[in-house]
Amino acid sequence: MVSLTDLACRFGWIALVASGHALKLVVVLPHCCRQFDLEVFVSKGSYTYPDHILSIFQSAAAQISRDEQAEAGKSHLEAVPTGQEGLLEAATEVAGVRMQGRVDRKARGPAQDEIVTEALSPIGLAKVCASLGLQYLEAKLKGDQATAERLQSEMADSKCDFRWASTIDQYLRYFGPGGTRAQIPYVTPKRAGETVIQIPSNATIGLIGDWGTGADPARRLLTQVKAQRPDIIVHLGDIYYSGTPQECEANFEEIIDDVFERHKTNIPVYTLAGNHDLYSGGVGYYGLIKRLNKKPFTQPASFFCLRTEDAKWQFLAMDTGLNDYNPFTVNDAVTFVNADEEQWHRRRIEEFGGSTVLLSHHQLFSAFSPIGKADDSAKRAAYNPKLRQTFETLKSLRKPIPAWFWGHEHNLCIYEPYIGLSKGRCVGCSAIPTFVDDDPYDVVEGLNAPPKLVEATKLSVSGNVFSHAFATLSITKQGPIKTRYFEDLNGSCRMRYSESISGD
Repeated sequence: MVSLTDLACRFGWIALVASGHALKLVVVLPHCCRQFDLEVFVSKGSYTYPDHILSIFQSAAAQISRDEQAEAGKSHLEAVPTGQEGLLEAATEVAGVRMQGRVDRKARGPAQDEIVTEALSPIGLAKVCASLGLQYLEAKLKGDQATAERLQSEMADSKCDFRWASTIDQYLRYFGPGGTRAQIPYVTPKRAGETVIQIPSNATIGLIGDWGTGADPARRLLTQVKAQRPDIIVHLGDIYYSGTPQECEANFEEIIDDVFERHKTNIPVYTLAGNHDLYSGGVGYYGLIKRLNKKPFTQPASFFCLRTEDAKWQFLAMDTGLNDYNPFTVNDAVTFVNADEEQWHRRRIEEFGGSTVLLSHHQLFSAFSPIGKADDSAKRAAYNPKLRQTFETLKSLRKPIPAWFWGHEHNLCIYEPYIGLSKGRCVGCSAIPTFVDDDPYDVVEGLNAPPKLVEATKLSVSGNVFSHAFATLSITKQGPIKTRYFEDLNGSCRMRYSESISGD
């Protein structure tokens, strides 16, 4: 008899299968079959995908999950009704199948009769509902009303959550014409003005990246950040799955407000625009930054400048999320900073006599994630050529730019000096789980002269996942910025590495 695991490996899809007394999540990648404990998968967070359609699809499933939890809390239900249980996990699996299909078009999902067999179990039913829901969403985006009506009827006949189709319908408002990403309400430099935000000359900045999951690990890490007594929080971007208003509130604002007791402390919080923040059109993100801080600490746009009162340091946050759309649509696409925004940052450096630290969601360079397409000889640059051009433009002003912090990769990367940058740092590892089997420190094949890490700075491994991490940047009135990197290792916070950032 052929097992579900064998079917998954043979046909290239994702399944939940029984293994002894536990459930295993089989995640099928090209030419391999890997197993992860469902308990670890659920407790440590979910997979995310660089695709606006799949991310909004996950957001819709997450909304059902939030609604269920709220209802369970109000009515003290002991269990979620069959057909609703596990929908978010199933939607993530189905999205992973579709994502693999975008890369390898030979991959296919399970045959219809296999789906019907699985539907006999609650987990199988959740998967069927998720699969029908994604097909329904795609039919709606294509304007195929006949197929959409048929799929809606199938969802009803399959005893899927009665809210599933209507929730998807509500989330259609986050798309542009024909399923494109909705128009972003980008605040231009002209509208934002030339104002900078003053911060204390001895402030400590808590730096987190790719943190907005709303999961328990994100909350636990934030409590560890709080223990370092920061004066300011800066998030390098990405509120999952697609930055809807509900997600910006539930996965970001509510947790930060609660952990830092902001109703009493009013600690300033700033967040950059990541690609996931804008998948739903940025309505949640732009609403969030308007209300996060009171004047004069309000974040004016997706880019901003934090400047110390003694004019020794400034932190320039750039918007690289606006022009990151979908790498599976345009394979050679690389993100960039708009020209007028680049000039805004240039003016901040020109008028300033101190040193500048750059912040962005996307990486200037990487040894572990491909950027752009390979050339005719199958070689690939390790850096983003457009962001490098921006960096060279800002460096040409001959003012100190000793460091650049970014996220996007769910990793901690403390690099040796590279392409003229003394300290390039990736801190995108604050909440999204990275599994050992998908080693984030595997150097991309075919990279031309990849950057190297500072020795002994890799994240630790806890079980079958890498630890989460954050950084603190302590500004002193005299001397360099004292920078420390902490990791959450099995619930305990420990310092992984420390360094000084000098303005010389």
